[in-house]
Amino acid sequence: MHGRALRPFLILFLILAASEATSQEIDIYDSGGPILPEQADFDVTFYEITLEVEPEEQRLDGWATTVARLVEPSRTIVLDLDTLFNISRVTEVGETDERDLSWERRGGRIWIDLGTAREAGSDVAVRVFYSGRPRVAPQAPWDGGFVWAETEAGAPWIATAVQGEGPDVWWPAKDHVSDKPDSLALHITVPEPLVVAANGSLQSVRSNGDGTSTYDFLVSTPISAYNVALNIAPYILVEGEIQSVGGEVFPVTFYALPEDGERARAFLPEVLDHLSFYEGLLGPYPFRADGYKVAQTPHLGMEHQTVIAYGADFDRGAMTGGRDWGFDALHHHELAHEWWGNLVTNADWKDMWLHEGFGTYMQSLYAERLGGEELYLGHLLNERQLIGNQSPVAPRESRTSGQIYFDSGGDIYSKGAWILHTLRWLIGGEAMLEALRRMAYPTSEQERITTGEQTRFATTDDFLDLVERIAGQDLDWFFEVYLRQPALPSLSTVRTGNTLRLEWETPQGLPFHMPVEVEIDGERRRVEMHDGRAELAVPVTAVVTIDPKYRVLRENQAPINLPPG
Repeated sequence: MHGRALRPFLILFLILAASEATSQEIDIYDSGGPILPEQADFDVTFYEITLEVEPEEQRLDGWATTVARLVEPSRTIVLDLDTLFNISRVTEVGETDERDLSWERRGGRIWIDLGTAREAGSDVAVRVFYSGRPRVAPQAPWDGGFVWAETEAGAPWIATAVQGEGPDVWWPAKDHVSDKPDSLALHITVPEPLVVAANGSLQSVRSNGDGTSTYDFLVSTPISAYNVALNIAPYILVEGEIQSVGGEVFPVTFYALPEDGERARAFLPEVLDHLSFYEGLLGPYPFRADGYKVAQTPHLGMEHQTVIAYGADFDRGAMTGGRDWGFDALHHHELAHEWWGNLVTNADWKDMWLHEGFGTYMQSLYAERLGGEELYLGHLLNERQLIGNQSPVAPRESRTSGQIYFDSGGDIYSKGAWILHTLRWLIGGEAMLEALRRMAYPTSEQERITTGEQTRFATTDDFLDLVERIAGQDLDWFFEVYLRQPALPSLSTVRTGNTLRLEWETPQGLPFHMPVEVEIDGERRRVEMHDGRAELAVPVTAVVTIDPKYRVLRENQAPINLPPG
């Protein structure tokens, strides 16, 4: 998810749904948090979603099939689905038959009785037939749902954005970030001449002879359920291709509104350059088997796997408070999530900084490529203004999507990026680049995989272990202060005669050994602070500046200027 200057709008309602069996509108469950035991009993391997989208009625009608393998003995499958929908039937799908199952709605969940207990290792396929008018997004993508808009010509322009609320806003699924299906199929029917842009590769388009067409997509690799997306409009396709550093050539397609075809064609080279930048930095685009698409949307944007939602209207400052950093920051950020979020996924929302902090830091690195250290620091200092220190960036306890986005005040973005910037100063540029690449792909062999096995779940501790291995040092103190505590360390300086004393002050007196850069009469040096303190001789007449290049994230970020005397 994006943010930046618009992060104050990251309002996700956290009220749990009341128990209802009918399709009246109630608050939906917040996505994530501790997993329901009955949902931990099964692992989803495949989803198939078959839907007719009716723009005039703002209505969905169809069914969704969930294929799962039981990891514990059970006779119950629990799926999430917004209570706005009516359920007409639930079945178990066998190889040759389909039988009705008993089911019960408890708030936003469907409790499905398989009839008999099944052993661990058993495969189960359940199909839910449903219809209704999905939740309209109050303010997509931060407060999400369906977006029913119109183009300038009055044609339907439809999109989904459900990261905070979960996939159950529009289809029945296991709404927990820890479970991805191995693959997924979509069969979406829309009135002609509307075009569907969805995840994965387009397998076929079928004209039904009744004024509708059905678009068939296949996602061949694991995908987070919240990333499954529909984008529907009278799109035109602006097509290109790129040769990956992995050797494959894969298609790159921009789904543009008809009136924006020329602007999309002019923008495509920048899209390709962003892809090349990430491939050079992090390794191959992870989903080469399914290609890469950008869909123009009536909301700002979202990192939907293989079909990025783009609503910046080709305005480079749309996501940065009007500031043009020399590139389209929205597309660059959402594309970052193909590595940080879709290739490497947090197993719990508590580690969401691995998506957003890493994703935000990528824009600073791209700015450095375009304009050197000056533009890099300028971008970071712009981010620094957004840090609020309201809660830990990576708490140890499980979090829901709403808690991690709302409670952090956006720190998973900007503070996360600054933590990575500070880590670069600590371990060195080469080690930092290696850490980023190996966090994306642990081995060079994994960079060559396109079957889905290249994707994985990761935690903050995984990153800590990786960095310690690369840097060859214990960094518990670094991550404990920056990620587990809300408050920042502060640097105390005392200059007496020809002596300069430096000391770190941290929350709860935690150890902190961060080296500091000191400039003495224009010459900079690195001062180690092994016990959180340092003392150095400085000529009485010298002009001294502490941290002149903003190397270290700390309270009162400005360089500390100490005049002579």
